[in-house]
Order: sequence, then structure tokens, then C-alpha cells
Amino acid sequence: MNDTPTSWDRAALALRLLLVPDAGLGGAVIRMRASPARDQVLTQIKSLGARKMHPTISDDQLFGGLDLAATLERSQLIENKSFFHDRCNAILTMAERCGPDLAAKLAQELDRDAGHVIIALDEGAEPDESVPPALSERLALHIEPEGRMPASWPSVPAGTNMRSAQGVAVSDSDIETLTTLAAVFGIDSLRAPWLALRVARAHAALQGRKSVTEDDLNAAAELTYPQRATRVPQDPETAEEPPAPPEETPDEESDGESQSLELPEGDLLVEAVKALLPPDLLAGLVPAGTTRGSSGAGAGQRRKGNRRGRPLPPRPGRLDGRARIDLVATLRAAAPWQPLRRQSAPDKKGLHIRPSDIRLKRYEEHSDRLLIFTVDASGSAAMARLNEAKGAVELLLAQAYAARDHVALIAFRGEGAELLLPPTRSLVQTKRRLAALPGGGGTPLAAGLRDAALLAEQSRSKGLSPTVVVLTDGRANIALDGRADRAAAQIDADQMARLMRTQNIAALVIDMSNRPQEPLRALSAQLGAPYVAMPRADAERLTGAVSAALDD
Repeated sequence: MNDTPTSWDRAALALRLLLVPDAGLGGAVIRMRASPARDQVLTQIKSLGARKMHPTISDDQLFGGLDLAATLERSQLIENKSFFHDRCNAILTMAERCGPDLAAKLAQELDRDAGHVIIALDEGAEPDESVPPALSERLALHIEPEGRMPASWPSVPAGTNMRSAQGVAVSDSDIETLTTLAAVFGIDSLRAPWLALRVARAHAALQGRKSVTEDDLNAAAELTYPQRATRVPQDPETAEEPPAPPEETPDEESDGESQSLELPEGDLLVEAVKALLPPDLLAGLVPAGTTRGSSGAGAGQRRKGNRRGRPLPPRPGRLDGRARIDLVATLRAAAPWQPLRRQSAPDKKGLHIRPSDIRLKRYEEHSDRLLIFTVDASGSAAMARLNEAKGAVELLLAQAYAARDHVALIAFRGEGAELLLPPTRSLVQTKRRLAALPGGGGTPLAAGLRDAALLAEQSRSKGLSPTVVVLTDGRANIALDGRADRAAAQIDADQMARLMRTQNIAALVIDMSNRPQEPLRALSAQLGAPYVAMPRADAERLTGAVSAALDD
């Protein structure tokens, strides 16, 4: 949304579409900081009668559960109704703080009943502070007006003869247009064109039309696709001509033609959506060949603890002087048994609490992440690779205190591998160990992967989250038994890669050879890991590649 008046006009239109009967839009993400302008935006949908929902809402409030006070007062089981007991409209405040668990539960409710409407108020200040994708992809509209609110706002296109969206007809060509347009912008979820079609029907109903027109499709694409796009389509005139494809059979050629993306209505819709793409779309994308992790900010895997982090559901247990009792959960467990216990012990006054009622508090902790650099120290190019690895380790370690990262270094050369740097966050110790890093000899890639897998398993037992970063040129020539046999060495390396994958060890493969090596690309597939070709990488580029592939 680049033009300020236009962005506010689109916001007004989106808010009006939320009020169309039977539209089934799921709701909207309103990305605005708390302000009088946002308050005025919310007044436009006051007729929805939405109830507020906090991101820390409990399961009992969301799905219904035991009403503890009423149960104790009446000595019989009394349950609360769930938040979505009846068709409900909800405003999720501070939606950028919504956890993945709550997002999944709300997504399930929207999938179960399309009549619910959820307004997610996103107050995030940074690009990575946003509504979880599991929820946002089910909300058809994204409202993010820019600049100051115009004095004449809202200029809402009210429509003179609004009708129910269920009575609006659509054609097969309308469905094909919206689906193809989604593919052009790299939107791989079929939910997007499905929601866009609903927006088009709601827009037609708002204008009193009985069938969808080109104007309705244009409005639907502008309101639904820009925030979901993952790529900017190139103009045919400016796109680079691809290399000549290899000769194919007639059947293969016909298959390729059938998969081409051509919009039935021309390129006007493409240009309309391109004009509304967020300016930081390309900056927020991951480079090809890498994947994003889910840890975020250097944090490792989640694990269950009893001291810090987000609360987890309580569990039965015994008081041992260390665990903390969950008083409310304990009373809930004891409440249904109070009438029977009073009958069995009429002389005992107050609540009857048994050891089986005790519930203990649990919290979610984050374990630190360990980056295990497994470096090819063999051959004539060893010094260049080792210098790059040394620089990358030092750069990453300098950020370890903020990102909670540990690093380790394994070098493989000659007939085996060696752990040169155990897991550490000490910059002084790291520089001392790296200074004497040896090089030269054969390439026992399988031995390096084996030692990295062993170190990863050991680090897991100490509460760390390991990730193996392999730097090599891919030409394995030393088998696990020390023999100089290239074929056996490749087989051993593939077996070690499959073993690491079965152990769910995260990995990243960086090809340091002058040209990308197909055996190394196949090895990354065996690992289930991203593959990055970096023939002339310095320490900064290497650090950037690792961060882009492993961090949010």
C-alpha cells in the first residue's frame, strides 16, 4: 500500500466487506499501533459486536471447562460454555504475541465454522513481529493503512442494494483467474484464491450485483494477495532469456506447455497487485537454496522445565520442595469429588484434598543452540577454507552472548576427523584453538559426519540444540575404515547423512568448490538440509549464509 489516500480507501472497503452477510471471510489482520486512528477504524465494525480475546486465553475459557466457584458452591459439576459455543465474532488483541498453540486452535475453529470472524490486532513494530501464519492465512483481509488518516475518512463505498454473498454467482473463468494469479505471485496455498473468491463475491454483494465482474476480481486481488505474495513476477521484456533446454520427447514438450501460467484476463490484474506489494518483500525472502528455522533470535529447541518461560499445562505430581503447586488446577481436580469425600468423612471441615489432586506448574524453556562447524581440511584448498571457517566461527561467536549460541569445530582430513574445538562460548579459547588448525591430506567426509552426529547427540543430552554446518568441496575419497576408495567413501558419507536425518539433526551444507558439485547436492538431500553453493565466500558472506539459513 504505497499511496496514502488509496491505502485508507482500501482499508475502508475491507472493513465494509467484513459486514457483508454470509461472506465467510474469516476476518482480517489490522496491523496498526494502538492510537486514536485505530480506535476510529474499529468503530467502523462496531456492528459486529465482537468480543475481545487476549493471546494468553486459557483452554478452559476457549473451549469451556469446569466452573470452579459454581462447582464448589453447589457441590455438583458446573461447566462453562466455550468462547465459540455460538457463532462468534472476536477481536484478538496483541495478536503478534499469539503463540503457535493458540493460533492452531483458532485456525481449527475457523475451519470448523466459516461463520466466525476474527479481527487480529497486530501491533508489531518489527517485520518478524506478526500474526502466526496458521491464523493469518485464514483471514482474508490485511488492513495496514499508511500515513495520517484523511480528514474525510471513512469514504466507505456503502453500496445501494447490498445482498447476501451466498447468492452471488461465479464462473469457472473467475476461479481460474484468481488461482493463476496466486501462482504468478508465488502463493502456494490454495486457501488464498479460495478466500479471494469469497472477497470477490462479497464485493459484488456490496454493490448489489448477482454475479462477479472484473471489478470484483480486481478488488479481491488487491485486498487478498499483496501480503501473501512471495515473489515479484518479471516483465517478459526485462526477464533474462533462460538457457536452451535439453532435447525432449514430444510428450515432455506438451507437458511443459500445459504447465505455463497465463491469465485469461491478461496482465492487468498482475500489474494491480504488483503496485501494492510491500516495499520490503524481496528483503524479507530467504535466498534460494536455504530454509528458515523456527527457533528465532538464536534460541534453540523448546524443552520442558519448571522455572521459566511460558506456562505449560499442569501435570499430576508430588510436592518435593522444588516443584511449584498449581493451586487453581489442584482445586479443579478436587472439586468434583467433594460431595463423596464429605460423606465419607463428615467430621472433617473445609476442602478435602488428596495427594492425587495435586497439580504442579510447568514452564517452557529454550535450550541454547550449538553450531557444529564440520570443515574439510584436506587438499590444496584447505588453507582458504580453514581461514574462512576461522573467520566465520569468530564472527558468530562474537554474537553468541546476544544470540545464546555455542560453537564447536570438527576438522576432517587424512584418514579421519578430529574435534578441534569442543562446544564453547569463549572467544579467547576459540582463537587459541583456531590458530593451530592443521590442513592437508585426503577427504574423509563420512568420518566428519560421524563425529558431528556423535557430538550432536552428546550436546542434546546436555540441553543444547545442535545444528551441523558442513563446509566441503564434496569430493569424498577416504572411507570410514581409512581406505582410499572414492566409491566406498561416497557410500559411507551417504549412510552417515541418512543416520543424521533419522536422528533429526538439523544441518546446512555449504559447497566451497569452484563449481557446484552434484554429489554434494545429493548429500544435502540425504541430510534433508539446505544446500548453499559459495565458491568464493569470505567470513562475512559465510556468516550471513549460516544466519539466513538457520534463523528467523
